Amino acid sequence: MTFRLVATPLAGSIPAPAVRTGALQSSLVEACLRAPGTEAAIGSLADPGVLVVTTGQQPALFTGPLYTIHKALSAAALAEVLGRRWGRKVVPVFWVAGDDHDFTEANHASWLNADGALVTAVLRERSPEAPLLPLYREPLGSEVDGVLAQLEADLPPAEHRDGALDWLRRHFRPDQTVARAYGSALAELLAPFGIVCLDSTHAAVKKAAGPLLLEALRKASDIERLLDERSGDLVGQGTDPGVVAADGATLVMVEAALGRDRLVRTDGGFVTRRAHERFGLADLERLAQQEPQRLSPNVLLRPVVESALLPTVAYVAGPGELRYLPLCRPLYECLGVVPQLPVPRWSGILVEHRVDRVLEKFGATLEELLRPGRALESRVVRSQLPSETTAILERLRGELAAGYDTLANVARTIDPTIEKTIQNVGKQAQSGTQDVERKLVQHLRKRSEVEMSQVERARTAVLPGGKPQERLLTVAPFLSRYGPELLQQLQQEMVTWYASALEGASQSS
Repeated sequence: MTFRLVATPLAGSIPAPAVRTGALQSSLVEACLRAPGTEAAIGSLADPGVLVVTTGQQPALFTGPLYTIHKALSAAALAEVLGRRWGRKVVPVFWVAGDDHDFTEANHASWLNADGALVTAVLRERSPEAPLLPLYREPLGSEVDGVLAQLEADLPPAEHRDGALDWLRRHFRPDQTVARAYGSALAELLAPFGIVCLDSTHAAVKKAAGPLLLEALRKASDIERLLDERSGDLVGQGTDPGVVAADGATLVMVEAALGRDRLVRTDGGFVTRRAHERFGLADLERLAQQEPQRLSPNVLLRPVVESALLPTVAYVAGPGELRYLPLCRPLYECLGVVPQLPVPRWSGILVEHRVDRVLEKFGATLEELLRPGRALESRVVRSQLPSETTAILERLRGELAAGYDTLANVARTIDPTIEKTIQNVGKQAQSGTQDVERKLVQHLRKRSEVEMSQVERARTAVLPGGKPQERLLTVAPFLSRYGPELLQQLQQEMVTWYASALEGASQSS
């Protein structure tokens, strides 16, 4: 194995989800994205008694950061563990959130080039005045060919390089939308793990979700009050959900003159937040019947919609989602929906052999490499100071401290008012030895540029741009080096991780 996986420790055990009743609406099978190998998993969604573990993410270029893959494989791993426990079929479903309109989050991808430097390629920027098109309407455009060419130029020769690039080319084409390319690429990549990718913008999903969105609008005032109360309770318990749930804003979005826009309550109806277009409830009811694709849930309502449409037992969530999902709890009862259990996704670092070689060379640990600042570089450089130099500096500091203490005692007997002055001079003298040491280290650092660049490349591999690897780097370069084995190893790690976490919960309950 040329890489190892280091999981982020869980703060505690994971409570086991509960079995629930309900079934998938048969029409939703039409919304499942097809790819070679997905037939069995999609077909099983129609089985009586099937249960679902869901997760999802907004679309992004080249499938976005690694955590998207981590979320999807986490759902598959949890579904496998629960299926074994319950002796029944549990299907992992990835909700492709194509309604999302945040192009700034979707228009770029990051990777490391052949020299180990961080590269971020941007498709294009969206003008601040432009309509906020949902990503299922946002075309990739011709710019995607240039970004693909840049990635190809940056990838060094590797066993699976051509396969990884061909996979991206099949899906990220100028004539595709961001969401469509993202969803179809994931559907193909994740098919071997029985993961079903669901297009949340499909007509079948929109039609099925319409009644719940209308109910959320009818109860908008009650929902705002419930969320305000729930937010106050959470803040009182020391938890900040990180989402503002008041100001008359509903949990429903509508595509209008300026793109996807939030509906806000007004006297006798609703108004869009950006374009200030007015809608009566009757107008929105007509939209739900005639143009349901124009309506969508916001981030708080989306998990409720998922649980209403799917027999969901758990939602695999990232850290940000786990902050705000507790805020959603009153929505389920208010809208008559069975709540699913939020479960943390697997989180961790892929440590490649080249990083481990650097750690071994300098006798360092991964934790030391990840620490803020450049503590590892300082230790490495200081270790190159001749031993006699270090000994001389330590001895000199000790002698200066002892000598100035003696002088201060003498000064006290002569004139106590000069004791403080002599103590300050002593501190300056000791500080001078630190300046000398710092100068020596600085010049050693210049002489050790090769070693310092090795440490920096290793740090960039696991903490690129000072951010967690999984939140920045995209998966294609890793697939180029390791191929399908990468995902298989991740999946095995996650199955073990969830089995252990759920077992810990069983023993503590």
